[in-house]
Amino acid sequence: MTTLDLLKDRNRAFSSGFAGGDLPPLPRLGTLILACIDARVDPAYVLGLELGDAVVFRNNGGRVTQAFLDEVAALAALVARRTGEAEAGFDIVLMQHTKCGAQAFADPEFRADLKERIGVDVSGCAIRDQQDDLLADIAQLRDATNLPGAITVAALLYDVDEGKVREVAPTRTLKDLRAGKARDR
Repeated sequence: MTTLDLLKDRNRAFSSGFAGGDLPPLPRLGTLILACIDARVDPAYVLGLELGDAVVFRNNGGRVTQAFLDEVAALAALVARRTGEAEAGFDIVLMQHTKCGAQAFADPEFRADLKERIGVDVSGCAIRDQQDDLLADIAQLRDATNLPGAITVAALLYDVDEGKVREVAPTRTLKDLRAGKARDR
């Protein structure tokens, strides 16, 4: 049996009792979760999500990248259009994890080798220190002028050995984060 056959069998079991055809496109929890692509870190399992609860975006390291910022801006515009609000907000939860493979991208020699061999710059998804990286990613969201201030952001660190998440940054609106930055100048 191939992996595809296994996945199709699992889908048959899933679809046999499927009752989610009427789920709305916007998530029930009003939440977008950014997490790493690591197979050990599936937010649906780690956070107990049900189908339709949240939008999940995954990339190397669970890092805020330009692609992620673009997706968030587009989603904010879609939410505003669907709700009729001028500045629609939703929650963003950033979730990185311990023992992340993207820590290898912090090695300058490895990054240079990847850039030379395959033409890919992985510096934006390198994990150096999860707490600092999560705070830097929150700052990127704060500084993204095309994102509405009504969006909230929080950060979690998932421990792959214990299965627990730890809060790194509490929920704050981008508006409040921007006001705090202006005060700090």
